[in-house]
Amino acid sequence: MHIEVLTEDSSGKALLEHLLPKLIGPLNEPHYRRIIDSGGVGRIPPGMRDGDPKKRTLLNKLPAMLRSYGRQENIDAVIVVLDADKNDCGALLAELQSLAEACGAGGKTMFRLAIEETEAWYFGDPDALHAAYPKARKAALKRYRQDRVCRTWEMLADAVHPAGLAALSKPGSPRPGDLKHEWANRIGPLMNPYANRSPSFGKLRDGLRRLIAASAIQPGQTPAG
Repeated sequence: MHIEVLTEDSSGKALLEHLLPKLIGPLNEPHYRRIIDSGGVGRIPPGMRDGDPKKRTLLNKLPAMLRSYGRQENIDAVIVVLDADKNDCGALLAELQSLAEACGAGGKTMFRLAIEETEAWYFGDPDALHAAYPKARKAALKRYRQDRVCRTWEMLADAVHPAGLAALSKPGSPRPGDLKHEWANRIGPLMNPYANRSPSFGKLRDGLRRLIAASAIQPGQTPAG
């Protein structure tokens, strides 16, 4: 089975590189997969037209990418993973699914949202989080409520950064993107996707499991593409 995974940034790609082998098996054994990251989430172009070719953002490129995927018979599934941020999840998913249908890729495209941000999935695995950051502030961790819109990445930064969130505004402090890469590569390898408490991560996990279960490809076969 040939699976294409689209993420909105490189830290999301890094996390999925750690998690996908636990969910669908090692690379190309038996499922071929490719993870493509973008330079941010962006917006769907008006009228679902092709976006500005100079912009790399996920949603700006999505109409053109889905039209291409819809024409490629060797690509079996497209998984689009992005943060819900402060959007209404139901409305956003409906808009995305309408876009996929209009682009001829509705039957092979699955959208999954992290609520509110991907960092919710780290909070969903407290054992992995504590193993990666043994000195994480317990009081800061307790303030988080799973899959709520609550400035999720800032709450994680406040819990695990040595000097807390306030220190990140000082000159010379790590940039948010650098921190998110650090979390992906420190927490991601330790995560148990089958014990994650995040409902939004559970939808990604269960969707992938159903997709693989429905695949006719068995170990030892060569996937298309």
